[in-house]
Amino acid sequence: MARPFSHRALLVGIVAIGLWSAWRPYDRLTWWLEVTPALLALVLIVATYRRFPLTTLCYTLIALHMCVLFVGGHYTYARVPLFDWLRPVFGWERNNFDRLGHFAQGFVPAIVAREFFVRLDILKRKRWQPFLIVSICLAISATYELIEWRTAVASGDAAVDFLATQGDPWDTQEDMCLALVGAICALVLLSRAHDAALRRIQR
Repeated sequence: MARPFSHRALLVGIVAIGLWSAWRPYDRLTWWLEVTPALLALVLIVATYRRFPLTTLCYTLIALHMCVLFVGGHYTYARVPLFDWLRPVFGWERNNFDRLGHFAQGFVPAIVAREFFVRLDILKRKRWQPFLIVSICLAISATYELIEWRTAVASGDAAVDFLATQGDPWDTQEDMCLALVGAICALVLLSRAHDAALRRIQR
């Protein structure tokens, strides 16, 4: 299957941003911890591209999520310069790039999960689909928080940049809440566009 130009452009862009991210990051261990999910996803997407290509909408969202991970890995989530600059503008008490990352952690997987539900015809009762998709996104978020917890226990002080709690005792709960909000927003805002993209790929 020939790759559309848009898919090739996304791949080139992601590789370029990934290489930039890997060049002298703030902390190499934190970089690996943050970008490993993106690297694994990239390998999986390339490996399955011919057998099960996704919609361009889905690839675009995945690419944007990878960009968030690469930027967070390069600077650490608590030190992304743009969000430091935005702190006084919006009166934030912390660098909120981490919040964007967790919103994306719900927003993007919601559309990816929806693509599999629709194309594989997983459910006969379609009314359950939104609930199950949101549940999957929350499960992903909770799993990531558990991984952060075990990494913190194993690494001690070295995990501070990976956790990016910035002194917030409710950081874990807020992260999962943002993933929930992201998943719901994706289904509300993009379901029609996703249906149109699915019709194009199934022709």
